[in-house]
Amino acid sequence: MAYKKEEQYDATITEGLSDVYRKALSYIGEDPDREGLQKTPERMAKAMQYLTQGYQMEARDILDSARFHEEVSEMIIVKDIELFSMCEHHMLPFFGKAHIAYIPNGVITGLSKIARVVDVYARRLQVQERLTVQILDAIKESLNPHGVAVVIEAKHLCMMMRGVQKQNSVTTTSAFSGEFQKEATRSEFLKLVSGKLS
Repeated sequence: MAYKKEEQYDATITEGLSDVYRKALSYIGEDPDREGLQKTPERMAKAMQYLTQGYQMEARDILDSARFHEEVSEMIIVKDIELFSMCEHHMLPFFGKAHIAYIPNGVITGLSKIARVVDVYARRLQVQERLTVQILDAIKESLNPHGVAVVIEAKHLCMMMRGVQKQNSVTTTSAFSGEFQKEATRSEFLKLVSGKLS
């Protein structure tokens, strides 16, 4: 996903968020006018627009842009898709990898589109549990496959930097539909990605 160019940021949103972040700096005891912080509110405003650009994107449009009719019935897996998102509870990042598989039902999509679907939902305020299901649902609804499997493993800074401060904790979530609800198919998928799971 290409980084937003300067002209792609909404000036009204940038100005409004900048005002909010400037006040926030004051509330925590900082001087927003000191040299190192003068442009920080604007930078934060642009960063937030970038980190939440998923709200302006549709996963189905991405998947539909590269649909191909193929009589393929074997499992297709895209592993180690890096993801970065923002926890909606503390507005702190969580990051990790997604492993996604589907069994086509006469239609496949470009492999890069699977990774882009992850970005669509990761670039929103999220919880990992919902993110996992949203990715599965998007692929299921667009491609109508025989089954979809999604496993996400991530580290959450809200657990690492604050609260319980457990730096080595990893959260794993999964969602399965169709053929992947059968133990044999699910086990095959998990075996194929198990070398990548922490």
